[in-house]
Amino acid sequence: MNYSDKTEAFFNGQLSDWDLANTNYRQLENVRTRSVAFDGFEVLVQFNPARITSTAAKVDSRSIETRPCFLCGNNRPAQQQGLVFKPGMTVLVNPFPIFRKHLTIVSDDHVNQRISGNFRTMLDLAAELTEYQIFYNGPQCGASAPDHFHFQAGNKGFLPVENDFEGKLLCKLLASKPGTEVWSWPGYSRTLFSLKGNDRDNLINAFDAFYNKFAEMQNDKPEPMLNILASYSSGYWTIHIFPRKVHRPAQFFAEGDSKILLSPASVDLGGVVITPREEDYRKIKREDLDDIFRQVSLDNSDLLPLIEEIL
Repeated sequence: MNYSDKTEAFFNGQLSDWDLANTNYRQLENVRTRSVAFDGFEVLVQFNPARITSTAAKVDSRSIETRPCFLCGNNRPAQQQGLVFKPGMTVLVNPFPIFRKHLTIVSDDHVNQRISGNFRTMLDLAAELTEYQIFYNGPQCGASAPDHFHFQAGNKGFLPVENDFEGKLLCKLLASKPGTEVWSWPGYSRTLFSLKGNDRDNLINAFDAFYNKFAEMQNDKPEPMLNILASYSSGYWTIHIFPRKVHRPAQFFAEGDSKILLSPASVDLGGVVITPREEDYRKIKREDLDDIFRQVSLDNSDLLPLIEEIL
C-alpha cells in the first residue's frame, strides 16, 4: 500500500467505527450550495450549520488558555484514531467536515500554529496525498486551534480556484525559471499569487523569500497573516498563497440585519464560502463577498513588492 491507499483505508475505517463522524459525513448530503457569479468566475456559498463551532470559535488568548486543546491526543475522543504521517505528525479524520473527505494533520506536540519551518512538510503531504488539497490557516487567519500546529486536507475538485488556475484565463504568468513559475490574479476579488513547479527546494526558497519580506511588513503579528493551498499532480506542485491583513470582516461583529457570520479561511478564499447560519446563506450577495474579501485581503498594490525577491 502506498500512503494514499493507507489513508483511504484509514478514512473508511473511521467512518465505520465512529458514529459521530459517520453521521456528520452523511449529513453533507443535506448541505445546500448556490453559485454567486463574478466577472468570469464564480464563488460558491454553502450552508453548513455543523461548521458553526469553527466559524465562531473564540481565538483570543484568554479563551485559548482556558479551554482544553481538542487536537492534543489526550483530549481527543476515544473513537478518533490516528494514522502516522511521519514522526511527530498524525493524520486524523475531521469529524465536522466541509469536504466529502476531510482530514486534519496534527503535530504530536502542543506547539503554536506556524508555517515557518513547516512549508516543506506541507509539500511532502501534497506529494503523498495526491487526491487532496492540503491547506494551512494561520493563527490569525481562520485556525480554530492557533495553539496547536496542524494542516487540513480536502478532496480535490471541490474548490473553484483549482479549475480557475487550470484554465489560466484569470491569472497571468509573472516570471518563470527552471522548476518554478509565479502567477498573479488580477481581478479575482481576493488577493493571491500562485507558485507552480517540480523543484521542491526552489519552491521552498521562493516561499521563504516572500515570507521573510511579509514578516517585516507585519512584524507585530505572531506570523504574517496567510492562508495557503497546496496540491501535487503529474510531478508538479501548485501552491496558492493568500496574504491577509485582518482576521474577520466588520460584518462578523455587526448586529441585526448587517451581521454576516463569516470568518474567511483557506476554503472560503479558495471559492467556497461557508455560512453556518441559514439567513446568511440566503441573503449574501456578490457585493457582500466583494466587500468581505477586500477587507480581509492584503491590498493588491502591496503584493508586488512582497514577491519581488521571487521575481
